[in-house]
Amino acid sequence: MSRRRKAVKRLVMPDPKFKDRIISKFTSCIMLNGKKSTAEKIVYGALDLIKKKTSTDPLNLFHEALNNVKPQIEVRSRRVGGATYQVPVEVRSERSQALAIRWIIYSSRNRNEKSMIERLGSELIDASSNKGNSVKKREDTHKMAEANKAFAHYRW
Repeated sequence: MSRRRKAVKRLVMPDPKFKDRIISKFTSCIMLNGKKSTAEKIVYGALDLIKKKTSTDPLNLFHEALNNVKPQIEVRSRRVGGATYQVPVEVRSERSQALAIRWIIYSSRNRNEKSMIERLGSELIDASSNKGNSVKKREDTHKMAEANKAFAHYRW
């Protein structure tokens, strides 16, 4: 965190195919070693796979999956008098979106399908129907916050 001036939020350009900023952000998070074209092939391939499997609009399913994975509360460590407490805190919308994207990508990379396109497509389908590892991660986060509700008065 800079001490001099506030970091400026950059506007993300919408992706070329769907004209959607969130898809563009998702593509950037998928990208490894600066290979954006490969990341776009993976994302667009996964969305085409979703269209074939479910015969619904892949963009709506993507946004539904993202909304199902977004956490509302999380725990943050707070040190009070030599003891560290896990304090439940509400999550800002930008952070919840970033966490959802990160969790979907992580859980799709850990799946057992052959290609990344199949993994990502299956994870998005599972997340849209409230199944899959990314939704489980959100549930675990909410359970942790619920269990530490007693320390909510340490919120800052």
